[in-house]
Amino acid sequence: MIGDAVPAVGGPNDLDALAYPPEALPYQPGRVREYSVTALDRELEIAPGVFFPAWTYNGTVPGPVIRATEGDILRVRFVNGGVHPHTIHFHGIHPSNMDGVFEIVGTGDALTYEFEAKPAGFHVYHCHAAPLKKHIHKGLYGAFIVDPEEPRPAAREIVMVMNGFDTDGDGSNNFYTVNGRSFYYARYPIRVRRGELVRIYLANLTEFDLVNSFHLHAEFFRYQPTGTGDVWEYTDTIMQCQGQRGVLEITFSNPGRFMFHAHQTEFAELGWMGFFEVEG
Repeated sequence: MIGDAVPAVGGPNDLDALAYPPEALPYQPGRVREYSVTALDRELEIAPGVFFPAWTYNGTVPGPVIRATEGDILRVRFVNGGVHPHTIHFHGIHPSNMDGVFEIVGTGDALTYEFEAKPAGFHVYHCHAAPLKKHIHKGLYGAFIVDPEEPRPAAREIVMVMNGFDTDGDGSNNFYTVNGRSFYYARYPIRVRRGELVRIYLANLTEFDLVNSFHLHAEFFRYQPTGTGDVWEYTDTIMQCQGQRGVLEITFSNPGRFMFHAHQTEFAELGWMGFFEVEG
């Protein structure tokens, strides 16, 4: 259930770039935030000895975390290094010619997306080339954070993108993961401290299943859908359909090991579960 005996791929820091986002920057309207994203075809080991022929952004599933502050000008240079046409569609508010629907980028071609980052909240991005189901399932998606003008309270921040993998091509997932590897956070628990604020940016990009979910053991958290507005739910379980996302804030009351997982039992047993290691 936990530690070295868990069947998970890789070392303890392999997913740090996907799990721990860039630091938030203070509000400075007009500042340019630049990112480079390349579509690449990659064989990814999602469980020991199980390889998936993925379509990726920058070689990982999910793709890199993109972060900006309200009022920033987001500039993303996209290069298609794959063998199929691709795009990037950002959730949020932007001009229609930056929407990644009609501006199809062919193999070897490039396109720069540029728009003001808004509204504040937690969003996602993904390919919007047809067939859309295929492009999302193969791995072309990632997390997109837009920080508010007035900063959120300081916290230990973690990004979790829920996803699934159909490894035998029958239109049904065989493995479920957070950040692309089954059971990874059971083998390498996420270390936090009792009493510190832990903020999770949670998104669901699972294809072939109508919903995915997050359940935390022995603690409650505050949940803000899409990371916007003033409404927070106080719970230990939330559900998201594909493309939904939200912000969870947890302050652990007790030290110890606390499980988190999908509250669909099948998803948990096929890889979507892990632990927080709370230090006293």
